[in-house]
Amino acid sequence: MPDDLIDIAAAREIVLATVRPLEPERVALADALGRVLAEDVSSTEDMPPFDSSALDGYVVGDTGGGDLPVVGESRAGAPAREALGPGQAMRISTGAAVPEGGVAVVGVERAQAADGRVVVPATKEGANIRRAGEDVPAGEQVLRAGDDLGPPELGALAALGRADVLCGAAPRVAVLTTGDELVEPGGGPLAPGQIRNSNAYALAAQAQRAGARVIAREIVRDDRAHTVETLGRALEAADVVVVSGGVSVGPHDHVKPALAELGVDEHFWRVALKPGKPTWFGTRGDKVVFGLPGNPVSAIVTFHLFARPALRRLAGGDAHDTRSQARIDVDYPREPGRDQVLRVRLGARPDGWHVTPTKPQGSHVLTSMLGAGAFAIVPRGEGELAAGSTVDIELLP
Repeated sequence: MPDDLIDIAAAREIVLATVRPLEPERVALADALGRVLAEDVSSTEDMPPFDSSALDGYVVGDTGGGDLPVVGESRAGAPAREALGPGQAMRISTGAAVPEGGVAVVGVERAQAADGRVVVPATKEGANIRRAGEDVPAGEQVLRAGDDLGPPELGALAALGRADVLCGAAPRVAVLTTGDELVEPGGGPLAPGQIRNSNAYALAAQAQRAGARVIAREIVRDDRAHTVETLGRALEAADVVVVSGGVSVGPHDHVKPALAELGVDEHFWRVALKPGKPTWFGTRGDKVVFGLPGNPVSAIVTFHLFARPALRRLAGGDAHDTRSQARIDVDYPREPGRDQVLRVRLGARPDGWHVTPTKPQGSHVLTSMLGAGAFAIVPRGEGELAAGSTVDIELLP
């Protein structure tokens, strides 16, 4: 590996060593999807809160069965007020409270009812009764700080009576794309030398998927003063600034000198990675800056490898949540000095994940991302990586 390149693992360690979770905030339950829990949550009551019926039928006062009088009804939301005695039955609906004295529930399909009476078979005590606290007893921990809040977690919190919850903050992200050649989508045919600003939308979407809030998305022209001014505004407003392009050393690459002028300290530049070698990372106080390559695939890859873990850490989540391993199903040539990141289709087999490249892997081939379920990391070295070899992968959320 060339002396001026840092490897992927070392670069990620540097990134994660510089970021700490943001101050948590209380969030209404309806707005908490995709957030990271910042508190342990225990049940303050039994769940379910009372013994209830698992099905529609008849609750009985003993297990002997027979021809029984029907003495009332317990409905969901309208529990019976009378107790149930031996030799009696009561109509009951799914989820309704089992009345005092009820020992089992017989399903309606096993009962024969007529003229205020019902014939039921003998049954086992407790049959078809959901006991209070069977799901969660009072005092038991249900969720932990650091858990991602998806639909099941929100349902559990609602069942526990939580109207709001303490969550890690959503990091504020500014996405800046550099270049006089960039134009926004929808502006009609391209003029000579122009390209559409795809990176702004891909990177902003990655940030949102990582739990961030994108507060700015701007094009930075190839002008030193405009670069300094735009980066300065972004640093004031955002927790994380993501810049695509302009971090090389050409005469029109103004990002690195502009960041130096703005007091941003460089932690690394140039990673032993293909695609994505010209990746830059720095900080100013608690502000975090990523300078990513301008090639579309390189930008997506380096965001996932370096910026996404930082955003997850800032939000209080697991920064390593996408890492796994798989077997590669084709021979693939290795690079002597750089690890390669392949866009791969992902398949599950009895022996675990298997991966195959999507299509030609050039850093400009944005459509190589289509259908990709993961990135596979081919380690640097000589010759070919043989089909069947185990590779590290990064699952794509």
